[in-house]
Amino acid sequence: MLYSPLSVTCRFAVAATFSCALLALVPVNARAVDAMPGGNGESVPMKAHLDDYRKQLAAHNKAWEAYEKIAAPYWQAVTEKRSRRRTKMANGMTLTTADYVMTQPPVYTGPPKPENPLAPKAKSEIPDVPEFLAAAKSEFDFIPEFPSDEIAFKRAYARVAAAKGLERNVCVKIYGFEAGGNGNYDIQAGREFDPKAKVISTALGYNQLLTTNTVSLLAEAGDEFIAELKAKLEGADGARAQALQDKIAKLKKMVAFARTVPNDWNAHGRLAVTPKGIGVHALNLDIDIGPMLQTRKLTNSVDFAKRKGYRPPLTAAELEMMNLTGDGNGYDMLVMPRTLREKVPTSNFFQRGGYERNPVAARNNTVAKLIAATDAKMEAERKLPGAQDLAAAFDLVD
Repeated sequence: MLYSPLSVTCRFAVAATFSCALLALVPVNARAVDAMPGGNGESVPMKAHLDDYRKQLAAHNKAWEAYEKIAAPYWQAVTEKRSRRRTKMANGMTLTTADYVMTQPPVYTGPPKPENPLAPKAKSEIPDVPEFLAAAKSEFDFIPEFPSDEIAFKRAYARVAAAKGLERNVCVKIYGFEAGGNGNYDIQAGREFDPKAKVISTALGYNQLLTTNTVSLLAEAGDEFIAELKAKLEGADGARAQALQDKIAKLKKMVAFARTVPNDWNAHGRLAVTPKGIGVHALNLDIDIGPMLQTRKLTNSVDFAKRKGYRPPLTAAELEMMNLTGDGNGYDMLVMPRTLREKVPTSNFFQRGGYERNPVAARNNTVAKLIAATDAKMEAERKLPGAQDLAAAFDLVD
């Protein structure tokens, strides 16, 4: 949601006043034994620490308010031009620089927001793999069928991707970009290089699906996933057949859950943060369903471009633009005249929050630079062992 500069300023001022008012209500004992440590190793009384915090917060609030007066109108212009641009594209009209915001977004250079010394250390609100699994078990009595090893999952993924018409090198390069070139099937954003690091989003797997992606894909393609499991069931017997029957029954419940709201991204997002929404995300870890979900995200983008009339084969970097910014924004980049790619800021294709959290887009601040940087990273990551294993898995597909 975007606000006018005035409403943003007012909201910020009210929040800052409320924060300071709360601090003023905290009783302070200047002789407190539980003093806060100072920068020189000496103890600093709590009152002095709070006074310093208030000063830092006031400085931050003042700087942020000035920044917001510039940033809010900028991002409002990005949104408005994007809307008008899509109308023009739908009517076959030629795009020019006037259809884009041609200046780079303002950058906040003021002091950082200080940490409230009285605030408890909050647990991350972003669930991780153990929480996905726990929610799947408690909400649907579902436990994914884990692969015997990483190679087994890569082979299952390659079989599904190839059957859906996805090209080997494109898949390998996107895996390299999204999963760091060596990520496992259960890799989550933030833990690419340290499995104990703090997660930064619910993005999971080779193509880094969010919980909202999973809910949306179930709502859209759940019947196809069920049909594919039933096809596997026809050739199965014994324990494998029983496991597939159980998996189909629980997948049906998850699909029904995903369809309890209109087929809309925002509605799916609201489901995705519920216990059931967190639970269905565990499907990405299942040896049968995970590859279907992960590849469907890519085939949706390919199909979107085709429906719009875009005929050239998508390069891995171009497909990644759709994966990264959403199909509509990614397609907007594809149809842009190549002469404009060198000039148009990447901010035109992101929501404000996504752009500000994406240092790659900010550093490579034109479309041409972002696509080139993405391809360069893909080329480097495809040489790593995980990417090489995925390429070998595609080579084994009949």
